[in-house]
Amino acid sequence: LVSYEIGFHFNTNVFFLVDCCLFRLSDCNLSERSCDALSSVLSSQSSSLRELDLSNNHLQDSGVKLLSAGLKSPHCELETLRLSGCLITGEGCASLVSALSSNPSHLRELDLSYNHPGDSGVKLLSAGLEDPHWRLETLSKRITASDQQGTLRHLQVHIQT
Repeated sequence: LVSYEIGFHFNTNVFFLVDCCLFRLSDCNLSERSCDALSSVLSSQSSSLRELDLSNNHLQDSGVKLLSAGLKSPHCELETLRLSGCLITGEGCASLVSALSSNPSHLRELDLSYNHPGDSGVKLLSAGLEDPHWRLETLSKRITASDQQGTLRHLQVHIQT
């Protein structure tokens, strides 16, 4: 499933008709409404989705909060989630951390590059990486110009352990 098939006509039915393990939906102008539909897919008993790329969409914290509801589902078997450049702040990070902590997730890779989690988001993610229930192996966070040097050091320490 490629981006031009979804476009602005994002529809939950599209996802239930397609039995695949990878959705590349980067740069598709997806919004909060799209996240609600994707959350339903993630929590579906019949979902075989293992990798989801939502990079460079304006999901913001509200969209990530909706998406996180699907991640909390015991039916969610997503292993890779790419949210690079989705305008996520510390609030969105809190939603992700809550989802990963409440469900022993299958998620092994999380890409939060080119977002703005701030110190609070980085601290939450760093603490989560120490949680033995988390299966996360890779957390990508490329530092943007607005991040503080202290945040950079804090995150690097936890990625290397």
